[in-house]
Amino acid sequence: MGVTGASGVLGRKVVAALTPHVDRVVEVGLDGVDLKRALEGVDTIVHLAFAVGVDTDERLAAVRNADATRRLLDAAGDTGVDHVVVLSSAAVYGAWPNNPVPLTEDAPMRPNPGFGFATQKAEIERLAGEWLDDHPRAALTILRPAVPMDEEQAGFLSGVLGVRAAFATGDRDVPVQFVHLDDLVDAIAHVTTRRIDGVFNVAADHWVRGGEARALAGAPPRVRLPDRVERLLARLGHRGRGVTPYTLHPWVVATDRLRATGWAPRHSNEETVVETTEGMPWSRLTPQRRQEIALVGGVVGLLGVAVAAFAIVRRVRRRVR
Repeated sequence: MGVTGASGVLGRKVVAALTPHVDRVVEVGLDGVDLKRALEGVDTIVHLAFAVGVDTDERLAAVRNADATRRLLDAAGDTGVDHVVVLSSAAVYGAWPNNPVPLTEDAPMRPNPGFGFATQKAEIERLAGEWLDDHPRAALTILRPAVPMDEEQAGFLSGVLGVRAAFATGDRDVPVQFVHLDDLVDAIAHVTTRRIDGVFNVAADHWVRGGEARALAGAPPRVRLPDRVERLLARLGHRGRGVTPYTLHPWVVATDRLRATGWAPRHSNEETVVETTEGMPWSRLTPQRRQEIALVGGVVGLLGVAVAAFAIVRRVRRRVR
């Protein structure tokens, strides 16, 4: 069995979970490696590797992620791999006003165009689907987790969309949903060792409101953005990454399909938030001190956003001229 992205926090946990159940687990690197040689004797691939980060160039990341997936799948087909497990994201459904609550796996992929993370995950799913069309006797498993949370490391989604995110947009307290990283690891090991193919959502049961999640984490209240700034960020993409719709509209998922195979989360949304954010500096402050910092931070944050928005507008106008 081969695992890409095995050196990351999730990858290490997945390797540890798989090792007792298989003959061997091979770490498969995707950079400058003879993939055919690396996959010799491997019948199953768990594809976790994905280039992402707040400082990552999205255009380069998109090319890199797609190219790495394409090369991996080509090598898998040439070496006889007959089961591919792909880690995607529930973000591929997109965050839209008309989303049902919750979304099932039958819902179409509609990632919001400005959010590179979601569009790239959708592209990886598309490439995997094409591979399956060419290898109909093989099995393909796609997992779409909600926002993963882990006490060891804040992931990309939890950083820009989770309780640690600094800004809030819109007037509605939209439902949010998480999955404890240990539950995600269990799901990956479950479908891999049992060769369960298909598309599956992975999340804690039900969902919570954003304000409730932040209160559980002892996090400071988000800086509420003015309507004008919100519209500007929605048009340009919050922090250049188009996450604004994901803070405005619901994209929580149902997990009935995966539960029907015998998997179940061990952590609720509330437990996940509390366990993975325990010890945040904000949670150790007194209520009075929290209020004081929140008021000052709100003013400073709004001023900073206003200055940044003004600078962006000036830059755009100069380009137009």
